[in-house]
Amino acid sequence: MGTDNIHYVNKTNMKPPFPTGYKQIVFGMGCFWGAEKCFWDLEGVYTTAVGYTAGHTTDPGYQEVCSGLTGHNEVVLVVYDEKKITLNQLLAIFWQSHNPTQGMRQGNDRGTQYRSGIYTEDDEQLQSAIESQKAYQSILHQNKHPDITTEIKKVDTFYYAEDYHQQYLAKNPNGYCGLGGIGLDFPSKAY
Repeated sequence: MGTDNIHYVNKTNMKPPFPTGYKQIVFGMGCFWGAEKCFWDLEGVYTTAVGYTAGHTTDPGYQEVCSGLTGHNEVVLVVYDEKKITLNQLLAIFWQSHNPTQGMRQGNDRGTQYRSGIYTEDDEQLQSAIESQKAYQSILHQNKHPDITTEIKKVDTFYYAEDYHQQYLAKNPNGYCGLGGIGLDFPSKAY
């Protein structure tokens, strides 16, 4: 897909190469417009971009993903400087900003592309994501919420979404965003 390289909000590059030593993680939280907005202004986040991952076709477009036939998830790529923001801080925002118990939907948005997901670039991130899920699940159970359905795995392919989706809610401040958490904080102590 053709996507401009410059981030509309913070004017950084959305595509590699990224600064040396920066890390990447990909989050699926429902509609990717709201998911991206959760991260782009955070200190330590170099750039964000929306796209598709965890499917079984090559270079999907928005209409294909929405058909449910490609298996892809609408996601946000977060590139960050771990000297300024930790993975645990990003994971806390992820867990608190959507409902990770809804399976193949988020609110009224339904389909495989709206599932909750954490897609890591390495085994260390993968382990941290799994541990964070256990910690948040404990909080949810204490508050009578169902099991987390978040997909957590290593994925090495991220397809950039079409340009009009990038930083959509900055370009369209009154645009739709059905993203919302369940009102429970991620535990602040180490897990």
